[in-house]
Amino acid sequence: MKHSSPFDLARREGPQGPLSGIKVLDLSAYIAGPYGCTLLADQGASVIKVEPPDGDNLRQYPSTLQAESRAFMGVNRSKLGIRLDLKSAEGLNALLRLVREADVLVHNFRPAVPRRLGIDFDRLTAINPRLVYCAVTGYGETGPMKDKAGYDQVLQTMTGICALQGKRGGPPEIVYGSVVDYYAAALLAAGVSSALYERERSGVGQYVGISLLRSALTMQSARLIWAEGESLDIGRDMRSGGVTGIHPARDGYLYISANTPRFWQALCDKTGLQALAANPRYDSVRKRAEHAAEIIPLLHDALAAHDALEWEAIFGDEVPCAAARKVEDMFTHPQVLSEGIITRIDHPVLGSYHGVAQPIKFGRTPGPEPFASPVFDQDTADVLEAVADPSEAQVRKA
Repeated sequence: MKHSSPFDLARREGPQGPLSGIKVLDLSAYIAGPYGCTLLADQGASVIKVEPPDGDNLRQYPSTLQAESRAFMGVNRSKLGIRLDLKSAEGLNALLRLVREADVLVHNFRPAVPRRLGIDFDRLTAINPRLVYCAVTGYGETGPMKDKAGYDQVLQTMTGICALQGKRGGPPEIVYGSVVDYYAAALLAAGVSSALYERERSGVGQYVGISLLRSALTMQSARLIWAEGESLDIGRDMRSGGVTGIHPARDGYLYISANTPRFWQALCDKTGLQALAANPRYDSVRKRAEHAAEIIPLLHDALAAHDALEWEAIFGDEVPCAAARKVEDMFTHPQVLSEGIITRIDHPVLGSYHGVAQPIKFGRTPGPEPFASPVFDQDTADVLEAVADPSEAQVRKA
């Protein structure tokens, strides 16, 4: 049966979300663009992921799952999946028909590519003036680096994140976890949502530009302050030093934050180091950082009395802390379970898996249930049938 819209094929079960009814075309690959579209899907949008003939490169990333890529599944939940060759006339025409019905289109091609493919902003908004057209790039749309390929860790290294992540005086270090990509995804979801809100007043869509460069610098806004008359070469490391950080316990490791007078006092009381709290040499964060060589050995000796998890219980609400855990522990952590952040999702190949559900909590419009990321080419036939040009269908039948 032909649907009124190919986007109706999206399996949106459960309550409405704030973006229910919004139709998104996701032409992007890797993490930033796709996960930004997933965040829109989490809020109720119907998303069709459009992959090239050889699929999203993230499908090829290392994974202990034999049939699917763990990375692809985690980044692309709650989407239909189709395969289109945009370099062919048939593939391009199919996409243009989808564009006529879409509210949002997202891609992560370099700035010169969309015009070559025939999917640039001017052409698509001439077809659909209400379209919110979002381009994710490495370095933006202008400037000498605009046509370079951008990747998370490349931008981390370029923008000082790695230099500040490394130990003082040591080599730069990568922050693993694709933090720039995921922050760009959040900016994408926010920017697209704002453009959709503005469209309700103006009646027309607009261009939304997201770049990894903007993401990497925006997430360092507290470092990127250069006052008039101030030397450029100053310390911008935000680590408070001293007590705040990860420390060894009898077994395991514990992160402790004790920057306020209240938390510093509680830490000293709980560890039997009351003499430190009474010493005016250590009565501020700055002083404790300056005298860390005196404090830390005493703290480590005290922490050796218990395991990290035991200290977590001892400190309770009085000292901000966390025992270092593996990410796998989050599947069964009582706080994570209470918040409903992880859920069970059915999958056509794996049977089922546990993964992230709703990143944002909405009281009145919580949004529909998530569903599994698409296997490659999963919905191509159904979507193309729903969007088929009747005249072309007659030609094929003849």
